[in-house]
Amino acid sequence: MAKKGIYIGTSGWSYKHWREIFYPPELKPVEYLPFYAQSYKTTEINTSFYHLPKPGTVENWVKKVPKRFWFCPKLSRYITHVKRLLEPAEPLERYFSIFDPVRASLGPVLIQLPPSLVFQPERIHAFFEVLKTTYREYEFALEARHDSWLQEAAFQLLEQYNIAWVIADAGGRWPFAERVTAKHIYLRFHGPNGHYDTAYDNKTMKAYAAKIKKWHADKHAVWAFFNNDGHGYALKNASALKALLHV
Repeated sequence: MAKKGIYIGTSGWSYKHWREIFYPPELKPVEYLPFYAQSYKTTEINTSFYHLPKPGTVENWVKKVPKRFWFCPKLSRYITHVKRLLEPAEPLERYFSIFDPVRASLGPVLIQLPPSLVFQPERIHAFFEVLKTTYREYEFALEARHDSWLQEAAFQLLEQYNIAWVIADAGGRWPFAERVTAKHIYLRFHGPNGHYDTAYDNKTMKAYAAKIKKWHADKHAVWAFFNNDGHGYALKNASALKALLHV
């Protein structure tokens, strides 16, 4: 089911260096997620990019959070970086067999491409067609990391399949375009220098808050995730943006 609100969180929650910055020192790592969910109502799942979690692990995550908390899993790097979107049927089936039981608790699935994957219309069209025909109940967001994606043909293909172009703020490290290609909008903040260890300033957060308000007024769901986890900056910036938007 499509979501209609504004959802702000961080790219994962299980960071050891957030201990004492955010998590109380006496808190056990298994207690981090429910503690995180007291302050935020969404998070990305980064671990699913590196290896498939066990179904029981995913179901346990869902049990630890409130009903209206949303997980945005990252697609397996086997599909994006090893297979490079080719022959996706079997690995996609394995991936979604893990998440199908908790589909009601998911936001968009993040497709993060490798920097070497250029925009090739036939390859991308074929991959999107599999998503459309087999996984139509899911929403998707695509983060491209090669400049060849900054062209109208790419944006039009994303629009055709209602897949969100990820607006990735990374200080110029990755391709950047504020393009809306789906009913949902997906932003990722990698740090103003693109290396995860610096914070965004107030001026930048206010500018994004204004844009998000407009997008939401135009009937878009907006998802925003902070990946600048160094020194807990992701938490600081996510909280600041939440406060500006009163969500």
